[in-house]
Amino acid sequence: MDPDRARQLLQEERERIESAIAELGSAAGEEDEPGERDSEGLYQKEFDAGRLEDLRAQLDALERAEARLAAGTYGLSVESGEPIPDGRLESLPTAERTVEEEARRG
Repeated sequence: MDPDRARQLLQEERERIESAIAELGSAAGEEDEPGERDSEGLYQKEFDAGRLEDLRAQLDALERAEARLAAGTYGLSVESGEPIPDGRLESLPTAERTVEEEARRG
């Protein structure tokens, strides 16, 4: 993959992740306790906490991808060194392995 295209994809991914994190942060409010009136929001808060954890993992993967780009190894599997197809990188810019390698990981 062309390094300029890779940078563009990674920047777009960073913007998506950081925007989602900021959106979750702005939605944070007071904690409801189970059994309190209007505690329906407790489920949403727990869901959001899980989503925030996932977004932070995505941000970590993005930073690893940026490091690979800087090192000249972006687009190569971290497992085998085989090229990751451009189509996969277009849809998942942070991909670290080929589809086959991910499938074997389960």
